[in-house]
Amino acid sequence: MISLSHIQKTYRVARRDAGMGSAVKALFHREYETIRALNDVSFVIGDGEMVGYIGPNGAGKSSTIKLMSGILTPDSGECTIDGLTPWRSRREHVKNIGVVFGQRSQLWWDVPVIDSFELLKDIYEVDPAVYRKDLKELTERLELGELLQTPARQLSLGQRMRCEIAASLLHRPKLLFLDEPTIGLDAVSKNAVRAFVRTMNREHGTTVVLTTHDMQDIEALTERILLIGKGRILLDGGLEELKSRYARFRTLTLSYDGKPLPKAVGLSVEEASHGRAVLKVDTLMLPVSKAIALVSAAVEVKDLSVGTVSAEEMVLRLYEEFKL
Repeated sequence: MISLSHIQKTYRVARRDAGMGSAVKALFHREYETIRALNDVSFVIGDGEMVGYIGPNGAGKSSTIKLMSGILTPDSGECTIDGLTPWRSRREHVKNIGVVFGQRSQLWWDVPVIDSFELLKDIYEVDPAVYRKDLKELTERLELGELLQTPARQLSLGQRMRCEIAASLLHRPKLLFLDEPTIGLDAVSKNAVRAFVRTMNREHGTTVVLTTHDMQDIEALTERILLIGKGRILLDGGLEELKSRYARFRTLTLSYDGKPLPKAVGLSVEEASHGRAVLKVDTLMLPVSKAIALVSAAVEVKDLSVGTVSAEEMVLRLYEEFKL
């Protein structure tokens, strides 16, 4: 179980104006600004949960992941993961976690992937028989095959990310941190990564904490969302709860003759051009059936579909609601 209680973390960042004069002045008197990365962050994540940890850039997501990984030490507050404090018991703690940073590699750049795996096996002191069994399973499920004999620098981004995930799981961690694991991947690679993470959670009970800006990752993998903004936890709830919060809104996507669209309370035009329009309906003010009737009376509708607000739109509304 993961438990964070009243975590505070600040950074001192050097600031100066542009120009040679400011550079010389900074040699003798440097000015600093204090950035509060985490401000009274508290939450609990149970064993086997898959949680989406979301927020805009600079909200504090990566700082939290680094703190839970034992890389950072907070200014104050407590964090325990399976009874251990990450920054005080780093060697014991890292044996139980796997970390994948989408923009950083744990593979050695100029050697075949299998050599990196062998070295990680020795670092984590994995039993050879267990290593061979898990390597076979990971190779089959992530379709690594010939990639194991290829230097990491010669892999495509999608191939490297599959190898990164395998490397993070060789020592059978109980907890997996995924920081932007599908960044830059094509659709096929994204689906492969998502399917594998779901399988690991289902079959091995692996706890997963996922930070991403890709809401398809959130919808595919998680049932609970933690929203962080300006260093504070702003929302902690289920994905279905979040959807129900915005269930009142529907979208009408239509092809029409290009005439002026109707105006009504509860009906707003999100976009309209070249005979295609997307309208938003607030069902508390205007039933969908009446909205369709209004539109049909005003313009000639060639095609129409009704949809719910997408995950991306829900998150954007959350950001607007909390002024992030």
